[in-house]
Amino acid sequence: MPSGWSDFYVIVGGAAAALTGLQFVVIVLAAELEMGTPETTSAFGTPTIVHFCAVLLISATMTAPWRVLTGAAILIGVTGAVGLGYILSTIRMASRQQAYTPVFEDWLTHFILPVAAYALMIVAAVLLRKDAPVALFVVAATTLLLLFVGIHNAWDSVTYIAHEARNRKTRGE
Repeated sequence: MPSGWSDFYVIVGGAAAALTGLQFVVIVLAAELEMGTPETTSAFGTPTIVHFCAVLLISATMTAPWRVLTGAAILIGVTGAVGLGYILSTIRMASRQQAYTPVFEDWLTHFILPVAAYALMIVAAVLLRKDAPVALFVVAATTLLLLFVGIHNAWDSVTYIAHEARNRKTRGE
């Protein structure tokens, strides 16, 4: 790996790992408060874990001691393809569930931006062998995009749970 990238991926990967654990707490809290359904968790909660894990995987990939970048390019491309397929399946799940009606912000942060990030990962994987400096910045940008999407979506879940719990308490439920 070209010098200068290790620190970036150690920081980003560490953040993703810590945030994955916190998202587990959010999902348990929602279950304890009997909020949402398995369908809404699958469509809106689980993808956040997937994004954080993708960031962790890319961070590990980009800090591995590759002699050539071909192996990294393959793993980045596979991660992008699997992530893209996963997000497309969650779009179907979100469209079919009836417990929550997503607004534009939900579509943007849960589906549109992740689709763009995973698609750009595939592009970066192809570019890595042709124009490594540009590809390295594309991988870094998509990794950060997934991290920030995950942070936004986790925050969105926590604020929804907090407001809904307060509303239930006010209504005496």
